[in-house]
Amino acid sequence: MDFKFSAEQEQFRQEVRSFLEGEIRQGYWTPACDAWIQGCSPDFTKRVAQKGWIGLTWPKEYGGQGRSHIDRLILTEEMLRYGAPCGCHWFTDRQIGRAILAYGTEEQKRDYLPRIVRGEVYVGLGMSEPQAGSDLASLQTRATESGDYYVIDGQKMWTSAARYMNYIYLVARTDPEAPKHRGISEFIIDAHLPGITIVPTIDITGSEAWSEVFYDGVKVPKNCLIGQKNRGFYQIMEQLDFERSGMERLMGNYPLFDALIKYCKPTKRNGKPLSQDTLTRQRLAQLEVEFEIGRLLIYRVAMVMEAGKAPNFEAAMAKAYSTTFEQHLASTAMDILGLYGGLVAGSKFVPMQGMAPHSFLGSKGYSLQAGTTEILRNIIAQRGLRLPAQ
Repeated sequence: MDFKFSAEQEQFRQEVRSFLEGEIRQGYWTPACDAWIQGCSPDFTKRVAQKGWIGLTWPKEYGGQGRSHIDRLILTEEMLRYGAPCGCHWFTDRQIGRAILAYGTEEQKRDYLPRIVRGEVYVGLGMSEPQAGSDLASLQTRATESGDYYVIDGQKMWTSAARYMNYIYLVARTDPEAPKHRGISEFIIDAHLPGITIVPTIDITGSEAWSEVFYDGVKVPKNCLIGQKNRGFYQIMEQLDFERSGMERLMGNYPLFDALIKYCKPTKRNGKPLSQDTLTRQRLAQLEVEFEIGRLLIYRVAMVMEAGKAPNFEAAMAKAYSTTFEQHLASTAMDILGLYGGLVAGSKFVPMQGMAPHSFLGSKGYSLQAGTTEILRNIIAQRGLRLPAQ
């Protein structure tokens, strides 16, 4: 099999790199770990939009470029490699636009998609709840019909970058009497409607990338419903494949990986550079091998999508593997740095801007985000290997 990229794809990759390197030279931002979710810059999103790089694969009639899924993966790979602050448009581009394309009305497509492409619409994910994380079908937030509106009452956890978002993608129960998988619907709503309260959640790294969002009698027009009423859970299952298949599951902390390799070249321990220490060299080489395997798994997902299929077990495989890599990277970095690994950003002698402890602390939640590793392994077993359910 030929794994080479075409000349056009290589040219596109270089175009993206040149753009990002120019951004860094001009001091617009500094590469950071988890910048795809924790780094929110409306100005950066607008500059990316001006390049035509949001909605890259979407039909041209809605403002997209109609390009391949491989092209989009090249774009996201380079954004992650440089730790660019993509948080404002990441989720909107990755899955919300696709949800509207797949299930939205023509009116919704012509309203939202061009504005997303222009970098004007930022959508947070309103899915998880205090008692409904991985078991999304157990959610209790309700959307009750009332005339021309739905009235929303409930609470959401881990709504991504909610304080920057002007819209929220909301999953709510529209039929409390139906079996739990069959009474859920999807909405896209204005984040500034009366009755919405956003409370930032400060995680173990000190980030406010997520928020609790409370809905108290929020009136939502019926045209905010995406797809069929009460069929939301089944629509979501396809969208989660896109969420799990992204390169961010492998490269969210690539700036740490790159910095670690550069750190080991000149830094001496016991009189010689770390790069000449046999054990350190072996550990870095192992990380590189694991990284390349994960990268191929994710490009495999893109090939499935290019064939017009939903990447179900392929996405689960890529995400489960990539999560393990990210956690291994963080642990290895902390081990190599030794006591210096405990220094956070701002400390006098901190190496690599404190990316190592940030990644290590954040890595504890990677196996929960976008589906627990246990759930993903069940998907691989049942849908990939066709093993019987127990």
